Amino acid sequence: MKLRLHQFLSQTGRFASKREAKEAVWAGEVTVNGSVVKDIAFQFNPNTKDVWYNEEQLKLPSSHRTFLLNKPMGVICSRLNSQEAELGKASVFELFNDRVPEIDVARLMTAGRLDEDTTGLLIVTTDGELAHRIASPLHHVSKTYAVGTAQPLTAEDRQRLSEGVEIELETNGELELYTTQPAISVGTENGMTLLTIAEGKKRQVRRMMAALGHEVTSLMRIRIGGLNLWSFDLNEGEMVEVTQMDLEAMLFRE
Repeated sequence: MKLRLHQFLSQTGRFASKREAKEAVWAGEVTVNGSVVKDIAFQFNPNTKDVWYNEEQLKLPSSHRTFLLNKPMGVICSRLNSQEAELGKASVFELFNDRVPEIDVARLMTAGRLDEDTTGLLIVTTDGELAHRIASPLHHVSKTYAVGTAQPLTAEDRQRLSEGVEIELETNGELELYTTQPAISVGTENGMTLLTIAEGKKRQVRRMMAALGHEVTSLMRIRIGGLNLWSFDLNEGEMVEVTQMDLEAMLFRE
């Protein structure tokens, strides 16, 4: 897991503010693996490189925090860049500002992402290894979505989903065709579809529905592995902190 130098310094708790951390870098008071680094955006792996501030070695806190969030509509799963801030975008990390100490907010990352118009279960953690286990396609952690479409899916649609459908993905600015892994789909009484997939390409569920000729009208993730959003009674924008032990027991039990 790579961090920018200013992010690492902020997360150590050694500096009173982000500004103070940046000024220490610009003043040449910070070394990474014995070399002075004056670029606050310098990226490195804190697990393999030593960082010193003057004569003090800095380390990240050893304890991790993990939250389950019912992601609301209209927020993105990344830190805001300047352009997004100018456009008035909102980030999921802003939801933690008044509830979690600043040092922990700076360490948070999402385990996978939901797009701006998708709601539902999102795991937000300071544990990069856990986030990788959940999001990596190598671990095949399944996700279930409640999908609303303009017209209900047909039996033929569900058969195609179970076999894999061909969607378009953008790679390095070019579109390429990709056949999805077999998915499980179940219809509900109100015409929605519960769709379970074990991969997470960008906007995959929406692309799968489009390949079938369906427009998605609502999209909500309700389950990750054995972790069900409905078990926590969270309204949109609400969160609950969970222990590593409890999360492991729920998440990897399907």
